[in-house]
Amino acid sequence: MPEQITLYTSETCPWAQKTRIALAEAKPFGAKWTEFEVDLKNKPDFYAKTVNPASKVPAITYGGPAVPPDQPSPESIKIAESAVLVEFIADLFPQSNLLPQDPVLRAKIRFFIDVATTKFVPGWFQFTFKGASPDALYAAAEQVQELLDPEGPWFAGEQFTIADVSIAPFIERLCVNLQNDVVANPGEGSKVFKELSEAPRFARFAKYARAILGRPSVSGTTPHEKLIEGSRVRIATFKQQAVAAAA
Repeated sequence: MPEQITLYTSETCPWAQKTRIALAEAKPFGAKWTEFEVDLKNKPDFYAKTVNPASKVPAITYGGPAVPPDQPSPESIKIAESAVLVEFIADLFPQSNLLPQDPVLRAKIRFFIDVATTKFVPGWFQFTFKGASPDALYAAAEQVQELLDPEGPWFAGEQFTIADVSIAPFIERLCVNLQNDVVANPGEGSKVFKELSEAPRFARFAKYARAILGRPSVSGTTPHEKLIEGSRVRIATFKQQAVAAAA
């Protein structure tokens, strides 16, 4: 039986959401945890000292006695980094099949996660917040869909795995940004959304995105209003920085 789990998270952080999705998927198989919301603009003093020296979310304390989250026990194991935590949760709850036992499939899952992290996330970020051309985003979406099971609905067919967990927060944010035209170049969001959701060349990606958005573990772990608000603030900040740099 897994020991106590305390998750240190932030509700608008996509990396932290990956961990929350994994735990939600493992809940039917016995996962129980306590969440502590970390204010990223005003992090509590104890956090870097006793949980994660890098002062980032997500992080988990595992094991040790049950204590208040703001008083983590020195007996608990501290684990950080979303990719590590997602696999850790999959290993704690193998019945969830978040990380299947087949070594070939595991390798394919990890390769997909690498493409999501190194291609899709930068494509989304640069277009949304920096006003870059959507070409890199389109290329990344094509790379993603080439790796998907042809029938789906998930990367590995009928089984939802950490491959889907790892890209889900970013697909969700992409759709929220585009549908609400919350992008660096207003007017471009709706155009890109139409292309990704209706163009025949993105048919498999669009089907996958719809499945991701409809997954309860995804839709239940993100406040869209706060994502929109946070995106607007970030876009404004980058524009101010660009003006200052050009002055």
